[in-house]
Amino acid sequence: MTESAIFQPARDPLTIALLVLPQASILEVASALDPLRNANRHLGHEAYRWRVVSPEGAPVALTCGIELPSSGPLSHAVGAEALIVIAGYRLAEVATRPLIRDLRRIASRFALVGGVDSAPWVLARAGLLQGYRATVHWEELEDFTAAHPDTTVVPDRFVIDRNRVTIAGAAPAADFMLHLIRSRHGAALARQVAASFLTVARPGPAPQIAPPEPDPGLDPRVAAALARMEARIDAPEPASAIADAVGLSTRRLETLFRLALGTSPGAHALDLRLQAARRMLTDTRHPIAEVALRTGFSSPSTLSRAFRARFGQPPGALRR
Repeated sequence: MTESAIFQPARDPLTIALLVLPQASILEVASALDPLRNANRHLGHEAYRWRVVSPEGAPVALTCGIELPSSGPLSHAVGAEALIVIAGYRLAEVATRPLIRDLRRIASRFALVGGVDSAPWVLARAGLLQGYRATVHWEELEDFTAAHPDTTVVPDRFVIDRNRVTIAGAAPAADFMLHLIRSRHGAALARQVAASFLTVARPGPAPQIAPPEPDPGLDPRVAAALARMEARIDAPEPASAIADAVGLSTRRLETLFRLALGTSPGAHALDLRLQAARRMLTDTRHPIAEVALRTGFSSPSTLSRAFRARFGQPPGALRR
């Protein structure tokens, strides 16, 4: 079935509202937000925005004992393109009748409405999953299926059905956000975000409990070339050497890269090096000459020219 329009390539910023219920997990909140933050970091601009709301606008007590600040009640979510509910334990207490009523009333104002972990129960109680495919955390699959026969329940990591998304837990929340990033900004960015967290993107239909899978739909030779580039940030190779190492002609490697990533091997390798330079400039105190050396540039001036062309400012300005 057709996905929501928010999964189309776009340049305009996307705003996501998280409705976090008491007794939700901090890991689920982080899994939903940190991939977006990291994508902004790699892009160098605010492509993703978010706001956290709570049932009554008060700080939310999470399972770890930390209180999560809230920007206001559910009504403050209006204006975002997507509303994602995050719920964990004690639903009988936290998913109150007024909340269910307000959620049912407000849902049509969003291009996408979703739920993480136990939140599909909340969406279903609000009548928002009737006639949809959905998933829920594996511990609750049997009960959820029995309680909601009007919903087609599957044991997937996450399920997107038209303007609904259901997500089985914290790790699948990160998988879903990587899918969103990939849909809007391409496979290369999604891979970079995943690499920042030492993980890989797992597809929605993958089982909830299974060994991690490799990048979906990526030619193994392209994956090998990418791994080679990522391992040689400080000593980049020409495309011909990479192609030879993975058993391809240079022309064939170029073709596969454009099909898979929409860019050339040389451009992708340069972007990896510039992203690494950007991280060093913001996260360390290494001199710019050392940053240039560690990212495979022959001199600070060479780095500066490439950096300005990519990010619109020289390295020194970013550091200041």
